[in-house]
Amino acid sequence: MEFLFKDTSFKFEALRAAGFAVDNGADISEVILTAAAIPEGDEEAWMREWKATADRVHERATYSLERGDKISAREAFLRASSYYRSAEFYRRKDAVNDPNVPELFNLSREAFLKAGALLDGPFEEISIPYEGGTMPGYLLLADNSRKPRPTLIYSNGFDSTTEEGYFVIGAAALKRGFNVILYDGPGTGRMIRERGIPFRPDWEAVLGPVMDYAATRPEIDNSKIVLFGYSMGGYLCARTAAYDNRPAAIVLDDGVTSFFATYPPLPEFLVEWIKAGDDDHAIQVLEWIKKSDTYARWALQNGPWVYGTKTEPEYIRKSETFALTVEDMHKIKSPALILEGENDFVFKGQAGKLASELKAPHKHVIMRNVDGAGEHCHMGAMRITQQTIFDWLAETLSPKM
Repeated sequence: MEFLFKDTSFKFEALRAAGFAVDNGADISEVILTAAAIPEGDEEAWMREWKATADRVHERATYSLERGDKISAREAFLRASSYYRSAEFYRRKDAVNDPNVPELFNLSREAFLKAGALLDGPFEEISIPYEGGTMPGYLLLADNSRKPRPTLIYSNGFDSTTEEGYFVIGAAALKRGFNVILYDGPGTGRMIRERGIPFRPDWEAVLGPVMDYAATRPEIDNSKIVLFGYSMGGYLCARTAAYDNRPAAIVLDDGVTSFFATYPPLPEFLVEWIKAGDDDHAIQVLEWIKKSDTYARWALQNGPWVYGTKTEPEYIRKSETFALTVEDMHKIKSPALILEGENDFVFKGQAGKLASELKAPHKHVIMRNVDGAGEHCHMGAMRITQQTIFDWLAETLSPKM
């Protein structure tokens, strides 16, 4: 499906941005006008135009706030936060040294903080104890009652940000009486940008402390913890559930059994070269791939950064450790909702494999192109995705609610 661009990566990211309109993460006309100013495949223009739109919307938010219109200010700060995230997305050629990365990320986070202060329910920044330090995050409560409520914990994927989690699932959860925890784990958000801490495959060592933190909060009913994994987060949450039985349910958006050589998908001969350590020849082919494919170029630049490797072949080899064994799948006891996009070429077939091996109660749902929900993570179809998730959670958690 084409959407504003012919470039595969640009059209997907534009659809991603537009889809968040349902929870104040975009206004459709702003997305269309921004996209119209960006030439196909021009990453510099992508950053420039999304930042320009974000700056204008942020200015309007400030204007409304100064005049006491908190609703308009909140909505505009949320849109600005989302647009700044989009502006930063392709800054991956040298993410560690590119000044645009911290600038745009911090602008997105600051706008989100301003919006959070204007939400109807309580909102706070939190610090989660983790391996002698902390992980940063946010706690959003459904109301001020302090009544223990079911709580959804959102886990980022390969490239998402914690602030984006509000638009993906956080706002929808709050409307339905769930509390929400959004956190930066290794490889994401401030953990990679400010501390240089990369992803790790044993994610139970990350989500375990998040659930430990949840147990300290009286507003959280710890018998009703839901883990939500976004994109690669589907692997991270499934891996956690294999080694930690506390979650009352897990939602995998989408189902992932292995991240190996998926971002980007690579030809079999090239994968074999990389596995054999023939990096010199592999890098020559990878350089050729990057020149002709925006998506592949971005993924091959993002991977070494968030996985903490020096080269692209090293990143691809390391990604092989991010995989569920059959034994892992059999260990999962939490009820699971496994989503799959009909048109998702990234993790094609993996959701079905996971569903076929699970011994825990589960539901495998293929999101269809005919409903506009067939893309990876069902971009552009947030309402039907959220409906599918929360209808299942209502059934799954109802005996406990």
